[in-house]
Amino acid sequence: MGEHGIWPSGYAVAQFPKMLSVFRKVWAPTTFCVSFRLETDKEILLERADAAMKRYKMNAVVANELSSRKEVVILVTNSEKVSVYHDNKDSDVESPLISRLVDKHSAHISSSHEYY
Repeated sequence: MGEHGIWPSGYAVAQFPKMLSVFRKVWAPTTFCVSFRLETDKEILLERADAAMKRYKMNAVVANELSSRKEVVILVTNSEKVSVYHDNKDSDVESPLISRLVDKHSAHISSSHEYY
């Protein structure tokens, strides 16, 4: 794995081609697609999330840093970058993240001319 890889030493990791571009172009070009980006270095996190948005034509990227992934994630879309925090100390970040993604998905469906 590269300089910012997160695999412990001793693990062998095989590189596989990303299928997101094929998914977007061929299989499901109008679907609402979310990609996930986990990094160990917060300095490159948003840069790589933006690159994934453009390269794979995602509707959203959930970007998180390894050290803080349970407390905060950044929801990246074409129009905004929003930090999503857990509701309280005893909750996880997934619930508020899912709520925001449902809102984004609903807006996507409403604006699509392919649906009823």
